[in-house]
Amino acid sequence: MIQTLKVKPIDDTTLDEIGFTWHTDSDGSKYVSDELVVIAQDEAEAYYEAANTIYDMYVEAAEYVIENNLFFELGIPFNLIDIIKKSWENDVHWHIYGRFDFAGGINGEPIKLIEFNADTPTALFETALLQWAILKHNEMDEAKQFNNVYEAISDNFKRLITLFDDTEKFNELYGGWKILFSSVAGNDEEEATVKLLQQMASDAGFVTGFEFLQNVGFDDEGIYDKEKNPYEYWFKLYPWEDIATDEPELATTLTHIMENQKAIILNPAYTLLFQSKGMLAILSKLFPDSPYLLKTSFEPFQGIKQVEKSLFGREGANTKIIDADGKILTQTDGPYDNYNKVYQQYVEFPNDKQRAKYQAGVFFAYEACGLGFRKGGEILDNMSKFVGHVIVD
Repeated sequence: MIQTLKVKPIDDTTLDEIGFTWHTDSDGSKYVSDELVVIAQDEAEAYYEAANTIYDMYVEAAEYVIENNLFFELGIPFNLIDIIKKSWENDVHWHIYGRFDFAGGINGEPIKLIEFNADTPTALFETALLQWAILKHNEMDEAKQFNNVYEAISDNFKRLITLFDDTEKFNELYGGWKILFSSVAGNDEEEATVKLLQQMASDAGFVTGFEFLQNVGFDDEGIYDKEKNPYEYWFKLYPWEDIATDEPELATTLTHIMENQKAIILNPAYTLLFQSKGMLAILSKLFPDSPYLLKTSFEPFQGIKQVEKSLFGREGANTKIIDADGKILTQTDGPYDNYNKVYQQYVEFPNDKQRAKYQAGVFFAYEACGLGFRKGGEILDNMSKFVGHVIVD
């Protein structure tokens, strides 16, 4: 059972001042819990080890997908296949950060991978900053967390520079190291997340800029802000699959930009392989004995309780829980039902005394670097709550 510790919440005015404006959900309830999940040091270390091990498995599985041309099985749009291959072939296309979602890990329950949010993961602001602020607000030791997300992602930005063999030549050609950060206008959470990443890159020594996505300029020679300033890197908090379907001309242009070596796009296109829930079925095939994996298939199982997921579903949308006889026990609606499905063996999430369920989220930036929790019902959707944690000896 999940053990929690009641804490004094940070007031809304203070949250607004630090840029965390999405503190209240549409039903008027608070998005951030006034409790912390209590974990032991060895449990934190187990999450760390699981995420590191599984990331290596994803790398091996991506190589398998590319070598065997399994893009269709993963639901990869045809107009992204070339850019995925090109980004995979060169180390300069560096995966900045992602988030693993896990069941278990508490009170001896085995850690099981639910999915990998590799391209545009949410809860970065909450995990990196807010749960640290909650401990500080309650006069608790801020070090009593598994949470070095800010430093880890900053270090990952630094790796972008060290990957180049000839940094002097790069500076001569481009006049410095510049990253343009972009989100869609009108979404406070995404804008705050991107600006947090921008600050991390600035701390790493980059010259940075911010531009809403609709104001960014693209041609075969590069990527520009609205003042026509070029950038060597572009970070977009916008899903690759949406670029492919909603902006096919942009997908083509970005491929040409990469071919011409005019800019590097973050997160790289190959992270769409990781993002696809079809990869869960590939992992299940390649690593059938892994203690971290649930059986997953592109076809429904017979005789076991399972979860049906859309390949590119997000926030628990278009998810079904199906019993061993094929009966739908519960399901969610959403905009992702047109994608193909995968079927994953069902596993219980840990519960608290009120029977609320908890899913662990572990951020990954070169290595596992931070833990946070989501609390909700049988299917954790966009009305689930963020819960911080504290390590207790």
